[in-house]
Amino acid sequence: MKLNGTDFQVKVWRTLKKIKKGEVKTYKEVAIAINKPKAARAVANACAKNPYAPEVPCHRVIRSDGTLGGFSSPGGTKTKKKMLKREGFSL
Repeated sequence: MKLNGTDFQVKVWRTLKKIKKGEVKTYKEVAIAINKPKAARAVANACAKNPYAPEVPCHRVIRSDGTLGGFSSPGGTKTKKKMLKREGFSL
């Protein structure tokens, strides 16, 4: 799949594709994975602008405190919670 976005967004989205069903990563963990450890907010923004969901699973990224964080798809965090539950992850 060809991903179109900024270089930063594409790095984030490629990293998200590596998160398996039933697993989550924090925005900070994704930032560290792309060698930008202080860019957790920018990672969250890249997730919010992800046009490839659910193939690029931005719903599998949560806040460091274990809460869901945002979700820009229809239904917001309720949809994010349902998607994670369907994949076997419980909050």
